Amino acid sequence: MDKSEDEWKESLSEEEYYVLRQKGTERPFTGKYNDHKEEGKYLCAGCQQELFVSDAKFDSGCGWPSFDQSIDKTAVKESFDKLHGMMRTEITCSNCGGHLGHVFNDGPTETGQRYCINSVALKFTKK
Repeated sequence: MDKSEDEWKESLSEEEYYVLRQKGTERPFTGKYNDHKEEGKYLCAGCQQELFVSDAKFDSGCGWPSFDQSIDKTAVKESFDKLHGMMRTEITCSNCGGHLGHVFNDGPTETGQRYCINSVALKFTKK
């Protein structure tokens, strides 16, 4: 999905642009989906690609919505991130390249994964 930065600025809120396009992070425990419990799908706020299902969501206590897997292997792209002196795996939307958050290998389920995602990078559709 090719959009100019001006087109992204027009189509996203300031906070969405900061997170999705500038790789920002919302403050922990402030996102609208952190404690969200409805059944449905979580989509990329930038392009509406399906990313996660509610069945994969769990309360990790980290302050951001957490999932143990993406909707399928092609929905998100993983890349090495060493910004801020940390070594992490960044998660981006495979369709538009929007920054979603990071994945860690400390999840409590059989996948062992904890996808820690910014709420502002997501939209939700009920089941």
